[in-house]
Amino acid sequence: MGAQNVARKSALRSTLLRAAGIASLGFAQALASGALAQDAAAPIAAAPTYVLPEVDVVSPSPLPGATGEQRDQLPAMTTVVTDKEFANTRSPNVTDTLQQRVPGVVVIDLNGNPFSQDLYYRGFTASPLQGTPQGLAVYQNGMRVNEAFGDTVNWDLIPPQAIARVDLFTGNPIFGLNALGGAVSIEMKNGFNWQGFEAQVMGGSFGRAAAYFQYGKQIGDYAVYVTADTAHDGGWRWNSPSTVTRAYGDVGYRSQDSEVHFIASGSYSYLGVIGPTPYNLLSQSLSSVFTFPQSTLNEAGSLAMTGKFDVGAGWQIASNFYIRHFQQWHTDGNDSDIEECDDDNEGFLCLDDDNFPSVSNENAFVIHDKNGNPIPFTPNTVYGTIDRTKTNSTTTGLTLQASNRTKILDRDNFFTLGGSIDRGFFTFSSNSMLGRILPSLEVAPTGNFPGSGDIIQTAGMIGYVPTALSGTTTYYGIYALDTYNLTPELALSAGARANIAVLKTEDATGLNPDLNSSSNYNRINPVVGLTYKIAPWITAYGGYSEANRAPTPLELNCANPDKPCLLENSLVSDPPLQQVVSQTIEAGLRGATVDPWFSGRLAWKAGYFHTNNTNDIIALASTITGRGYYANVPGTLRQGVEAGFTYDAGPLSVYGSYSYTDATYRFTGELASPFNPYADENGNVLVTPGKHIVGIPSQLGKVGIDYQFTPQFRAGADVLIVGNQYLVGDFTNQNPMMPMYWTANLHASYQLTENFQIFGIVNNLFNNRNASYGSFFETDTNAQLANGVSFTDPRTLTPLAPLAFYGGVKVNF
Repeated sequence: MGAQNVARKSALRSTLLRAAGIASLGFAQALASGALAQDAAAPIAAAPTYVLPEVDVVSPSPLPGATGEQRDQLPAMTTVVTDKEFANTRSPNVTDTLQQRVPGVVVIDLNGNPFSQDLYYRGFTASPLQGTPQGLAVYQNGMRVNEAFGDTVNWDLIPPQAIARVDLFTGNPIFGLNALGGAVSIEMKNGFNWQGFEAQVMGGSFGRAAAYFQYGKQIGDYAVYVTADTAHDGGWRWNSPSTVTRAYGDVGYRSQDSEVHFIASGSYSYLGVIGPTPYNLLSQSLSSVFTFPQSTLNEAGSLAMTGKFDVGAGWQIASNFYIRHFQQWHTDGNDSDIEECDDDNEGFLCLDDDNFPSVSNENAFVIHDKNGNPIPFTPNTVYGTIDRTKTNSTTTGLTLQASNRTKILDRDNFFTLGGSIDRGFFTFSSNSMLGRILPSLEVAPTGNFPGSGDIIQTAGMIGYVPTALSGTTTYYGIYALDTYNLTPELALSAGARANIAVLKTEDATGLNPDLNSSSNYNRINPVVGLTYKIAPWITAYGGYSEANRAPTPLELNCANPDKPCLLENSLVSDPPLQQVVSQTIEAGLRGATVDPWFSGRLAWKAGYFHTNNTNDIIALASTITGRGYYANVPGTLRQGVEAGFTYDAGPLSVYGSYSYTDATYRFTGELASPFNPYADENGNVLVTPGKHIVGIPSQLGKVGIDYQFTPQFRAGADVLIVGNQYLVGDFTNQNPMMPMYWTANLHASYQLTENFQIFGIVNNLFNNRNASYGSFFETDTNAQLANGVSFTDPRTLTPLAPLAFYGGVKVNF
């Protein structure tokens, strides 16, 4: 299979399966009696279950690959996604495999782009979209990949074929800031755990073409791993092409008591991120888009050094040092709220003052050109804006960790102590360029009218405000975690992490002194829990934990409803925001058995979770198209259940999961939702406790099956069912819910020779086109004057990608 670790695991599994077969009277009974062999002539009891004593070791801290802990002793839900499972999906997107294999994970395709999707878990988000409050911590080889400026996670920058495994943790504050709903720890491949050569080329619907190679080799104590991939997709929607190119390399050295890796990576992506489309346009064509261009260009590169060293007396020291650079350019063609001025300023362009009843000075709404002059109004021109942002950040980080497995009072004990510092330097700039909306809904900065192509701003620094900002983020963390076996069956885990966040921003234009700020947040988050092995095949767990996240520089500088920001964002002012604190209780059961009929391994888990957030930060819409702001709300609650299983028996592999998330607001207060049909005259709605949090599907169901029909031919199918959800902005749950949707996919492969394989994929087999995301927009928009479509429905939706076919070849040596 090209990887020695896979062969070792296969051999181990075969040995364990054979060992399990001795349990003719039940494995637990054999252990109790000390009889590990039975008389061949003895009658075989009808015991329905044999136990597979498989141990899965995970690292319960941000440093993967360090000395780990048995997953069965973690007092919370955990999920492991292997490199084989990433390979089986054959997707260039990390999120596709996580959605398929992790109970409770769903991917929401807000942008209608397969490379730019929001990942939701238990109602918390890790999203590439600036403006989305982030509730999951994400690490790659111990390197924090939540970006410095907005905590965003750019999944498109991670090559899936380079992933060795992904561990998803809940209830573990050791992962630091943003781990409100959980943490995603991505361990990448290296030349010690993957050897061989593999290459794949595929193509298909919507002009998709993708290719990758990976190579790993070990020579004595040294090893190297390198991979690169590229993919292009023309997009199933109009004007939404995407291209990604990524490379990753690892050089490692390993001795009897140490291991060191030098790692380099680089990524580039250009993404057409059109976003949701008004319902009236979708009724004409599901490929329709609203105003464009809308694109995001990402570039990232990183260097890292990781190490682990056995220093004697049961101690191991692990470390990670990294430097990471990230740049993003976002272009967004938008409808505008520009009109002819009234009264004394008649004949010039103004921002619609009806959107700002608290501002009485009419001169504040006059729009000026780049030279500071009022722009004359031109009749019969449909005005729009091309809004641009640029983010540039460099982050350095260091983590040191010590762990020990020395027994205490002759009981197993696993102790971890560590500390980290992540320091980010960032710059951010934004502006709005005046253009006109063409009948195609393209916003073009050309035309024979005053102000065309000019960078604009309003006289009162409201709405259209060029921004230039610089700043730093410094995150300190100290953590400790200990798991002690009180008895051979009962394990107690307890620990805590202290987080300190220091955020500083400075206005670089001299026009926005409100942007000059310094904010400090600190908190100690505890974790405690128990696991109990009821029987060799079943374990119970329960725990309590707390976590926090500090407001990002983006959120801190965009919290004033009277001065909304571009989302992808301009910044204007900073009423203080509080840090978010989560308190989680969870409990459940998990286990693994081997059936006596086919010697198949069944692994399963089921759990309940209850997470209270105080001072939760939410994004609110402005009356100006494409703009919004952030606010704390007193409390939110996410609670529910999740369960999943996997079954492997010879040629057959099956998995399934179900999750239910009841996400609600726990306060009474007004929230801005200006385009909601039920909003009052001020654009607000009154939220009461128990109303469901918007945009979070209530139920998820997943099932998949693979079967090896012959030694050469393998085929399978998977189904995803996503429950209904409320439109974003429907905080009072008065509008009809978005209906549930489901998709079915097929895949098959044929091994022509030992080294050559062909494969095919069918996505969304039944062409379900329900929406996966929905919100509201202003129906009284200038764009309809250019396009001729009458916007009568305030809903704006992103449909599911249509039926698609892909095929390719894969070679390995």
